[in-house]
Amino acid sequence: MDSPLPTFELLEKTHAFPGPYLFKIIGKADQDFVARVIAAVREELRVETEPPYRVRETAGGRHVSVTLEPVVCAPDVSL
Repeated sequence: MDSPLPTFELLEKTHAFPGPYLFKIIGKADQDFVARVIAAVREELRVETEPPYRVRETAGGRHVSVTLEPVVCAPDVSL
């Protein structure tokens, strides 16, 4: 679905910044997937503590989803 609004404008119309922003990352359930995801988010957001997150493993155990909800200051950080 194409939106007539530019990306930043659309985010600003649908989300309050600064505020929580939901990210869901799915990958193979290897030993350090979750740690790499959290480290990447911390690095990008330049925070010292882990953002709130939860982990779910698929029924077969081959994949895992990491749901994070850090506080994001501006729309460009969420993209």
